[in-house]
Amino acid sequence: MFALVDCNNFYASCERVFRPDLVGKPVVVLSNNDGCVIARSNEAKALGIPMGAPAFEYKQIIENNKINVFSSNYALYGDMSHRVMSLLSEYTPDIEIYSIDEAFLDFHGFENFDLKKYSEEIQCKVSKWTGIPISIGIAPTKALSKVANKIAKKFPEQTKNVYIIDTEEKRIKALKWLNVGDIWGIGYQHAKRLKALNINTAYDFTQMTDSWIKKHMSVVGYRLKSDLQGYETLDFEPVQPKKNIATTRSFDRLYTNYEEIAERVSTFAGSCAEKLRKQHSACNSLMVFLHTNGFRKDLPQYYRNIVLKLPFPTNSGIELTKFAKIALSKIYKEGFQYKKAGVIVMDFSHEDNLQVNIFENTNPKHKKLWKVIDEINTKAGSQKLKQASQDLKKTWKMRQEKLSPRYTTNINEIIILNCDSI
Repeated sequence: MFALVDCNNFYASCERVFRPDLVGKPVVVLSNNDGCVIARSNEAKALGIPMGAPAFEYKQIIENNKINVFSSNYALYGDMSHRVMSLLSEYTPDIEIYSIDEAFLDFHGFENFDLKKYSEEIQCKVSKWTGIPISIGIAPTKALSKVANKIAKKFPEQTKNVYIIDTEEKRIKALKWLNVGDIWGIGYQHAKRLKALNINTAYDFTQMTDSWIKKHMSVVGYRLKSDLQGYETLDFEPVQPKKNIATTRSFDRLYTNYEEIAERVSTFAGSCAEKLRKQHSACNSLMVFLHTNGFRKDLPQYYRNIVLKLPFPTNSGIELTKFAKIALSKIYKEGFQYKKAGVIVMDFSHEDNLQVNIFENTNPKHKKLWKVIDEINTKAGSQKLKQASQDLKKTWKMRQEKLSPRYTTNINEIIILNCDSI
């Protein structure tokens, strides 16, 4: 059996942990630069705030209904996610962290367990230790556990946020209830095509011929169908290092000067290098892209990217910055006003098992140097130590007008309790 654990309205729930006065009140969380709604409490959903809604378009509704609005607090959400996932890992040796608020638990070998009670125990501990409410769906396959989780969340009073598909009758009933567009892995275009063929539910999808699905949805669609039929087809993927890492940003203004853009690209390369070191990887390839503002039709447009095969694998910020600037020099063109750039590193090797070249290799002294720099930046604050190619006074800052404190990751923003003297 597999369990899919999903944190309910995760971002909104994180805000409520430290603001219990918000329980039962509508809450929304905005995307980067306070652009669109990316999380909603159930109360906000009931008021008609859709996912992805531009904040400025719903300003009046938000004000009229006294909806509590927050900027994305990724430091808080990431730390709370880590706490939840750490607790979940205590209940099974095999866990697949699917997203910041979802994880699959492998319950093979738990045949003698009462999974209903076991799940309620998980719920209780996560709620008590983190304050985050969770829903749990359990089924013989990953796709069916997703369906079970949807039922648990849709009918909380009947299920107590835990639902188990453990009989054929429950499987068929669940699939007949689920809209085809809500199947995990079925995108908008596939859902549109299927509905045109009168395939409206997940059960209808499982009754389609294998040949049609393989032809129009490839082997991925066929595996999904088999999984929904109760045949364990989709592989369990334990936590693995990322296969590529990107750092991209829109500029605070339009840039024309090469040196200014090079400074930004240097910073992005350094950020990628730091992320590589955290997962003990080194990259063999690097991509740099640069483009203008596509929304400014009054300005000439330009978009270029380039992939550089590195002479040796590295996670040194010094070396990656050098290669990123070489790549930038090949694609930069004068006469344009640039709005965005990015660095993507790929083709990873483990830092302890690197292929040695005859003529050129990463500088072994850099490993010790960056270990010290990373430790200092961790203790003193991100980016306290920078490379000379970076602007020491410049830090990337998003528009976050409604940002809540970083209660769990910054000692200066820890929650303060006011107690009356006895």
